[in-house]
Amino acid sequence: MKNWIPASAGMTAYSENFLTLCRFRTRSGLGYHCGSVPAHVLAPMRASPLLRYLLLLFAVFAIGCHHDKKADDAEVLPVDQMYVTAKAALVDNNLSKAIKYYQRLVARFPFGAYTEQATIELAYAQYKSGKPEDGYSTINRFIKTYPTHKHVDYAYYLRGIINFDRDRGFLDRYANQDMTKRDQGNTLQSFEDFNDLVTKFPDSRYAADSRLRMIYLRDNLSRAQLHVAVYYLGRGAYVAAINRSKDIVEKFQRTPAAGDALAIMTISYKSLGQDKLAGDTERVLKLNYPEHPYFTGHFPPSSHWWNKMVPFRS
Repeated sequence: MKNWIPASAGMTAYSENFLTLCRFRTRSGLGYHCGSVPAHVLAPMRASPLLRYLLLLFAVFAIGCHHDKKADDAEVLPVDQMYVTAKAALVDNNLSKAIKYYQRLVARFPFGAYTEQATIELAYAQYKSGKPEDGYSTINRFIKTYPTHKHVDYAYYLRGIINFDRDRGFLDRYANQDMTKRDQGNTLQSFEDFNDLVTKFPDSRYAADSRLRMIYLRDNLSRAQLHVAVYYLGRGAYVAAINRSKDIVEKFQRTPAAGDALAIMTISYKSLGQDKLAGDTERVLKLNYPEHPYFTGHFPPSSHWWNKMVPFRS
């Protein structure tokens, strides 16, 4: 029987560059084979400390990633538990967690009652977390996808609220900024959003508040137009001032800006030598706004020089 045995110490020779390996083939002395193997072939078997360290780091990283993946409940929880977790985070004002779970719920379960409600609450969470663009996009998608949903009136209301508050940041709250001197794109869009709500759902629980907000927004839009008319008047562009003032009177009746617009028209007509038009406009102003500052010579109001030196004032 053939029995392999390792070479004895005397039969293994080492040199600087080669390792000689010998072994008996049989105990009966039929012979043995010796061969020279380059030592660098066996060198990788003795890993360097740096290589061992890198392998250890890779193993730890792989284990950590596997652990995190297993621990991410947003990828494994059923739909009802996903919704409960997201709702609890929203109630606790943990908006980032709420948004994460709502988004994963909608992505993993694209249909169903939980998904519909989660989409509305996701839009609200995005709005509250200072992401109006994301919130507006989400609620618009909900309105288009579920136009007959039982809570779609709230979706219209939330859409209006997002635009209503879009430009109201630090300066508006603390620095006494006049928002009517800024671009009114969001104000106009908010007005249209609330108008959609009161038109389509006049008996909605959100209709009354929407109508009050529309009054406020309408007043802001009229004041924004008035600022332009006053600017034209101050620059001597009387025709432009008259046209802008006519637009205010026609579109924003029964607002405080309408009286100022009539006064601007009167002054502009007089400056152009149109005495008859000036007299007609002045009579309308007297009939509707008898206490207007125009009649006491205090219109248009001039800003005092010291107000221009106060920072953050418009």
